[in-house]
Amino acid sequence: MRVDLFDFELPEALIALRPLEPRDAARLLVVEPARAGGRAVFQDETFRALPGLLRPGDALVFNDTRVIPSRLYALRRRDGGGPGARIELMLHLREDGRTWRAFARPAKRLKPGDKLEFPGAAVTATVAEKGDDGDVRVVFSLAAAVLDGALAGIGEVPLPPYIAGRRPVDERDREDYQTLYARSDGAVAAPTAGLHFTDGLLKALQDKGIETHFLTLHVGAGTFLPVKAEDTEDHRMHAERGMVSEKAAAALNSVRGRGGRIVAVGTTSLRLLESAADENGVLHSFSGKTDIFITPGYRFRAVDALVTNFHLPRSTLFMLVCAFSGYDTMRAAYQHAVDTGYRFYSYGDGSLLFRADRADE
Repeated sequence: MRVDLFDFELPEALIALRPLEPRDAARLLVVEPARAGGRAVFQDETFRALPGLLRPGDALVFNDTRVIPSRLYALRRRDGGGPGARIELMLHLREDGRTWRAFARPAKRLKPGDKLEFPGAAVTATVAEKGDDGDVRVVFSLAAAVLDGALAGIGEVPLPPYIAGRRPVDERDREDYQTLYARSDGAVAAPTAGLHFTDGLLKALQDKGIETHFLTLHVGAGTFLPVKAEDTEDHRMHAERGMVSEKAAAALNSVRGRGGRIVAVGTTSLRLLESAADENGVLHSFSGKTDIFITPGYRFRAVDALVTNFHLPRSTLFMLVCAFSGYDTMRAAYQHAVDTGYRFYSYGDGSLLFRADRADE
């Protein structure tokens, strides 16, 4: 499909620079795709209404990844001395205890073999490989847990450019840009649909008989990259590491077997569940990389409903929601959100989407 089909106009004033407090006060747009011969239905709610919008026996699936301070600033050093070029690194995929893939700016100032120093830190790195679009592979001088501690001291919270470009990152973001249930270090971007959940909302869901289950997908910085191709067929997704345990897969298969619905909290949860499901929709344990790219025409296997924020124009995530609830439905839903003042992107409001191919069920 043509990428320009997924473009839309968004007033800059609707881009949220801070989350609402409390988190579950955020607005929630419920999207029911059109039934045969009818029109899509939009319902304006808040996240506190979520328990009443789901059914006992349904299951919410959360991504428990934890965001690490993955934006780093370094000085490039080469043999021969001289002033070092200032380099920004955005880590996006860990390959082993010491090795990360990162997006570098300006990448043109780097070549394999360059040494990177981080002012004030007892850690250095070497550029091992240089790829396309600013992608580099760097090997750090420290390993595993020691490296993680050093990165925590020198790294910055990796806010998306549409926020970081409009205000400075501060200490408040270290808490705001983290879900309540985050526990598995490794993400360089938050699974932002989960930012709306509070202890009170989780308890209300439990009291309603709605199950909660967890998986892990370490979100990469590739989620920030624009789609530069003119056709979706030519776009390459960056891989992300994920894990679905045997216990979680079995529990969710049981939910489906009893007639309950699987509700993914965030596109990251959805993408990992779809990667772990077979052709019959049965979930299996999963551990490894996924680069699944979902566009209209994809046949969903595992997920019945999706809680997600509002996404960027021309992004792979807007393409995903168009695949899930229908292209025309989501174009109309986003226009409704703009017209009624919903807040967009990572710190903004959210939506509850139902599958287009289940609209008549």
